Amino acid sequence: MDLRKVQKASSGTFFVCLPKGWAERSGINRGSVVSVSERVDGRLVIDAKYGTERAPEVAVVKPGPLLYREIMGKYLLGYDVIRVEGKERISVEDRGRVKETVSRLVGLEIVEEDYMRIVMQCLLEPSSFPPEKILRREYSIAAGMHRDAVSALVDGDVHLARNVVARDDEVNRLYFLLVRILRTVIQNPGLSEKLGILPIDCLDYRLAASLVESIGDQSVLVAQKALGLEGTELKKDVLGAVTKLHGFAFDAHEKALRALFDRDVALAESLRVEGRKRFVSVFQEVEGVVGSLSGEVAPHVLAVVSFLGRIFDAGVDIADLVMPKIS
Repeated sequence: MDLRKVQKASSGTFFVCLPKGWAERSGINRGSVVSVSERVDGRLVIDAKYGTERAPEVAVVKPGPLLYREIMGKYLLGYDVIRVEGKERISVEDRGRVKETVSRLVGLEIVEEDYMRIVMQCLLEPSSFPPEKILRREYSIAAGMHRDAVSALVDGDVHLARNVVARDDEVNRLYFLLVRILRTVIQNPGLSEKLGILPIDCLDYRLAASLVESIGDQSVLVAQKALGLEGTELKKDVLGAVTKLHGFAFDAHEKALRALFDRDVALAESLRVEGRKRFVSVFQEVEGVVGSLSGEVAPHVLAVVSFLGRIFDAGVDIADLVMPKIS
């Protein structure tokens, strides 16, 4: 840290000298213009390159069995261009891995390709994707999956169950997009202010998005059980018990997201304390009803009950992230 003493001119203007080494590295000379901006936390940021266009960040990865993870990692870290370069012809398998990965990541496109190289570029403008908007969209899809998965089980609708499974890819795409945007925000204070999100809030958004993704994953498991029970007619009391449990779980994550966006601590606390008590009571009641089922069917229904319990827990965990509004 370089400490410098603030001085005051006869005109009343306060000034401080810039570090010589930084000025030379930044190409600053007598008469150069720099931008000075105030952040929401009261800090001043001096930018010597405010008028220059940011150079794209480029990452180079090698073909191989871990290519999917390599591309995914570079995307999440915010690289603009990702190049796959091999010492010889890129195999058909690796080309398939690249194209499958691109299909799972929002904004990433293949812009160049030849026998030894594949170039991908992220065409997104981060300032056009507010984190709250992405999280709301991710939750909207996951909540719909939860509702439809239970409907598929109750109604024996295999087409709806398959549709729930298919929607999981979109939830994952939005989750990865949100992680990329949040990491970009943390590294770019100017973008943080433009999007209206403090860097300190990024961790909560990341955790909330992960929990919403978990709701989608558990809903897929419910839908798969509905597919596994195809042709099996469940008793009305069992279906009623599962539907009741579903209602409590759905209400939990719906209230949790509302509390998170509104910073409603009272709503979050009521869910965490009273909501959990009511859910545990219903959960035990449902387990008792399911216990009367035959040996072949019982494990499937008990698994569904367990998945709904995890969905409820995800809602409570989201509620735990709620912090009061800063006055």
